[in-house]
Amino acid sequence: KSEDLTHEALIKRAVSLVTNSANTYLSQTTLALVDTLTEYTKAVHTLISIQKRYVSLIGKLNPNEEEAIWQLIIRTRVEVNEKQEDCKRFESNWMNAVNLSERAAEAAYVAGADQASVFARNHLQMAQTQVEEVRQLSLKAERMLAEVQAEEIRSTAQQAETSKSAAGLEEEIPDAYLRED
Repeated sequence: KSEDLTHEALIKRAVSLVTNSANTYLSQTTLALVDTLTEYTKAVHTLISIQKRYVSLIGKLNPNEEEAIWQLIIRTRVEVNEKQEDCKRFESNWMNAVNLSERAAEAAYVAGADQASVFARNHLQMAQTQVEEVRQLSLKAERMLAEVQAEEIRSTAQQAETSKSAAGLEEEIPDAYLRED
């Protein structure tokens, strides 16, 4: 039909294709970012668990046990850092997809493809909500990790002070017995 071949109709069709492609790109990058943030959060929770266990055992471990738990902590920290780098990489892709989706929605609106514009904006809002929910969980995990690490520092310092005091008492006792009055 000749009305289907008007410039306006062709532009609307093209902009609909652009919004569909932008939505696909946004969907894939959102999925990648949400999955990666979830894996990062899990790794942080694993580290929290290990560090809590370590804090509860400070002063009770022999040197071999302490070395083993520190090796586990180090491996888990490396994993957390790797997951965090993955998050940064996928977030960069996701931000590009967000920008592209915003431009596609605007182009659809300007071209008069209102349905494509509304769909793109709704899709964008849904993606942003999904990412924000998972991002909040990762931030909460990071705060919990900071609290556990602060507790570890306090416990380690307290254990060192207790050990120092005990060593000082041991040294003083023999001196007291060696004095002749």
